[in-house]
Amino acid sequence: MFSPFDLPPGILLLVTDQLSSPADFVLHRALIDHLKATKSNTKTKVIVLSVSEDLARWKAIAAKSNLHLDQQSASGAFTFIDVLERVCPPNTDADSSIAPRPILLPILDAMASALGPPDTGHDTLVIMDDLAALDWLGFPVLDVTRFCRALHAMCRKANATLLLRQHVLTPSAADPILDDLFRALRQMCTYHLEVLPLTSGRSGAVSGQVALHAGPGMLRSGVKLLPRSSALQYKLTDGGAVFFERGMGAGVL
Repeated sequence: MFSPFDLPPGILLLVTDQLSSPADFVLHRALIDHLKATKSNTKTKVIVLSVSEDLARWKAIAAKSNLHLDQQSASGAFTFIDVLERVCPPNTDADSSIAPRPILLPILDAMASALGPPDTGHDTLVIMDDLAALDWLGFPVLDVTRFCRALHAMCRKANATLLLRQHVLTPSAADPILDDLFRALRQMCTYHLEVLPLTSGRSGAVSGQVALHAGPGMLRSGVKLLPRSSALQYKLTDGGAVFFERGMGAGVL
């Protein structure tokens, strides 16, 4: 999954980004590469759980790669679930004496339906976009964490690959990510992909850089990890992201 890193299937990949270096291209590239992959005796499937991007944007970006996303396909290759259409931000004025129902439960129900029964011969990728937005909208961090754990358990049972995206708003040199949700996600993930801006500032020739770290659930040592000091740089083009070693891009000294 996600060339050029060649990550194995069945993992939980945590993707973090910043406002100056959004990781949208990672999510869209993962979807496109997965659905275009040719695998004998196996059907590919992608399920997108989206908080901030609508279906039209996912379709428009896929169309640039000659991939037409059709939720009505008999193969069920692509399923789009709009999170905020199914759940509302919690009401902070609600009676605290009433035991709260898990707010994100309808999303798990929709996921169970989209995944279908186990052993269906599908190679499935699940993309959960913009977890930070749930936090900003008032969903309790504990609820979001429990939701992610339940989602991960469902994907493990179905042998599906899970990609979670979390925004970072206040990075620092000592500890780039300090929020509780990240700490919980970091303990769950197999690998952590960081999409970072250039430390030297904006550049016309380089859009940003990507580092890859092992998580507690790392599956094998064959994956080449990239610390920040050896991060791979990328340039965003109309056709997607082009990766190159530091200082090897066109117009970069």
